[in-house]
Formats: sequence, C-alpha cells, structure tokens
Amino acid sequence: MGVFTVGEMMSERLLFSHNIPLSEVSTLSMDTQAGTSTTPANTTRTIQAGYTVLVKVPTGEVRSVKLEDDSTVNLGRVGSFNSLKLINQPYGLTYDIVDKKLKAVPPHSIQEVEDTEATNELINDGEFVQPLTSEEIEALKKSGVSASEIIKRQIEQHANYSLKTEYSKEKYKKRKEAKYSKTFTTIDPTLFNICEYWFNKDQNRLRDIRIDTLSQMLNLGGVRPGGRYIVVDDASGIVVAGVLERLSGDGRVITICDVESAPAYPVLTQLNLNKEELASVLSSLNWATADEDYIPLLASNETAREPQNERQKLRASKRKAASDSLINLREELFNGEFDGLLVASEYDLLSIVDKLSPYLAGSGSIVVQSPNAQSLADLQNKMRQQPHYLAPAVTEVWLRRYQVLPGRTHPFMNMSGSGGFLLHAIKVYDDPTAQSAAGRRAKKPRLESAEGSSEPVMGQGVVCAQMSDASNTAPNSSLL
Repeated sequence: MGVFTVGEMMSERLLFSHNIPLSEVSTLSMDTQAGTSTTPANTTRTIQAGYTVLVKVPTGEVRSVKLEDDSTVNLGRVGSFNSLKLINQPYGLTYDIVDKKLKAVPPHSIQEVEDTEATNELINDGEFVQPLTSEEIEALKKSGVSASEIIKRQIEQHANYSLKTEYSKEKYKKRKEAKYSKTFTTIDPTLFNICEYWFNKDQNRLRDIRIDTLSQMLNLGGVRPGGRYIVVDDASGIVVAGVLERLSGDGRVITICDVESAPAYPVLTQLNLNKEELASVLSSLNWATADEDYIPLLASNETAREPQNERQKLRASKRKAASDSLINLREELFNGEFDGLLVASEYDLLSIVDKLSPYLAGSGSIVVQSPNAQSLADLQNKMRQQPHYLAPAVTEVWLRRYQVLPGRTHPFMNMSGSGGFLLHAIKVYDDPTAQSAAGRRAKKPRLESAEGSSEPVMGQGVVCAQMSDASNTAPNSSLL
C-alpha cells in the first residue's frame, strides 16, 4: 500500500471538511512502489449562481450578497460589478473593482516589522501636515487614479511620516486603504465564518452563541454523521446549521418551533445547502403537532363535489401529501430513540426538556444554552431531583482572542464578554426496583472466641495466621 504525504492527507481532510461529493473528485492515482500519490483535483469549492456569498470590504465589515445570474452587485462606496465575474471562482480571493470590472489582487504577505529608534513624540499633527486637500483627492479619484497611487502620494507629501514608528506607518497605511481602496475579499462559508458574521451583526439574535459556544454544544451533544437529533432553535438557526454541517447529509434532524409553517432560519442561507438533500435530513414540527394528544386534521379522500377540475385535484393531492407527511413525522418523533437534544430557546427550559427528553435513547445527551446563568441553575436544581437525568452540570463559556502578528502578538483590546452558559446532562432509564451496590453488600460472619474476641470464620486472615504460626515453629521450612 502506498504512503500518503502530509499534503495528501490534508487534501483528504479538505474533502470531508467541505463535504464535496465523491463524484466530483478525481480518483487518487497511487504508485505503490514509489510510495507516492497525486492529490485529487477540484477539491476547492467554487461560487455558483444563486449562492449567498460573504464579502469583506476594506473597512473590515463583512456583508452578505445574493449572487443572481448575470446581475449587478452593488457594494456601496466600494463599487459595483457584474455577478458573472464571481461565478465559478474559488473563495478567498481578493478583487479590485476597476471600471465595474474585477481584477484579482495577489494576497499580502506578512512581513517582519523592524523596530527603529523613531518615536511619535516629535509629531505635530497640524493643519498643514497633509498638503493634499480633500478636493484634490476627489479630483484624483474622478480622473481614474488608483487607490494605491493616491495613498502613495499622501505618504510622499506627508510632513511627519518619516518621524513615525514602523508600527504607526503600518496603521497609517491601513487607515488610508480602508478609506480609499475599492477591494473586497470573498469569504469561504464555513460554519466558523458564518457564526462570526451573525455574531458581529447582531449577537442578540444568536442568543450570545459564539463559535466556541456552538462548538461546545455540538461536542457535548455528540453530534456526528448518521445521528438523529431533536433541536429547539430560537437563535436564528445557528444550532440547526451547526448540526447539519456536522451530519454532512447523513442523519436526521427534527426541529420544534412555534410557527405553523416551516421556520425560516436566516443562518442557513449562507450555507448554500442543496434543497433536496436538506429536505431529506431536516424536518420541523410546531409545539402543537409535537403533542401526543394533538389530533391532526386528515385530508378527505372523497371529492367535495363532482366533477373536479385539474386545479382542485392538484390542491387535494397536495393536502393529502402534507397530511401524510405530518402523520409520518409525528410517528418518527414519538418512536423516540434519538441520540441527542439541543435547546437554545427563550421559553421555559424545564418544560421543554421534560417534554422532549422521553424521546431520547439511553445515554442520549441533553444540551441547553442560555445567555444567563440563573435560568440554567434553576433547571439544574430541578433536574437533580429527577432520577432519569444523570449529572446535570452548568458551565460558562469563555474565550479570549489574540492578535498574532510578528512583534505585535497580544490580546485584542475589545472582545465579547460572554458567550452564554451551557447545561449538559445524560438521559438514563430509571428502575425503581434497582438497589445500589452498597445496599446488597453483606457483612462477613464473625466467630466469638472464648476470650471474647471475634475472629473471622474463614478467609485470608485465618490463612495468614496459620502461615505466621508455621513460620514461628519452623523458621527454616519452606511453604510449597
């Protein structure tokens, strides 16, 4: 068997992390004698028409853009371009918008910043430090001068630029690039990037679920391909997105929501999932239809009036299909044996756990997230009183980010204070007739001697005593 190199193993991991169908990947050709192999081609996902793409503009802001076929994409001050220029292109590239056309920009390399003796103490930021006025800069922009050329002219005419430290010069360049540059970068829609985008956009909609919180929920819940899970997600669908990403199209997810129709999870739009594959994995029930006492309205097989036209027949068949789907989904839920329950909801947590935990299999994981600790502490105290919940524990999610640059590695000055709190427990089957091991342990009978001391009737203690007596009487004898 051939030996894979490190690069080839990374390519293999890339296939599974990006969920690329095997039909789209060329077969590995291996040379068993030389121990080498060629890496598979087409291992990078590309942008397709109809996708929702995340783009990062020079200011650092991340925007969500819907790419329709042959349409104009407007990025505000950065500019606009035709969507066909991005279709079939890989993620992660940086483009410069020039006359509504895209020009690929090579990536910037991280260079070591040399420390000099320059300081900022002699800098006087007066009115005439920068000779270029705003009117002159606007004239240069209208004449078609590139942003890099404008920044270069500003640096050349800056009176105090040479007095700045190397770190201050880098910050100055970045500020000017954010102001004048018309570049953007497409972002690979991984779960990490999607969670970061929504958390920075509105963390309240995610109920303070950061990417580290989501990763702990998935790990505590034991989410894996082929598993079956119940999810209660009132956090814009970030938990559902995480479970679907872990399942990779192999498994089952039933969500419980508070709306009659299928919930619209906005986070799922960035994943660009195949609708047919999504329909086979994800299904939804509301709290009414998830109740065993609920009686669904069955579609009548008989015609309401004769004769029916084609439109009425089509509507009747759709109602019949929806009714059958609801009945089958309820039976699937009530049959139970699910592997885990993940909850991120604003409603009463104990009622949710008590209602849905009976459908879990033995040793099924229960993971509940909340932005505050008190609600989980109350839930923990109530779960401890019930024998079918094992070891409910509450933990706080904590994360500290670092800037990693040559000579400038330090924690970020501003970061989120909390990612919420998590409760984890295990579903067990309660047996009222079972006895603990300590209750079944019987004491050894002891024999009262003539002197009143008690000695064991038989056992290791008697044998040791006999061996001790034998050794005293015959010290040179050996025991066989």
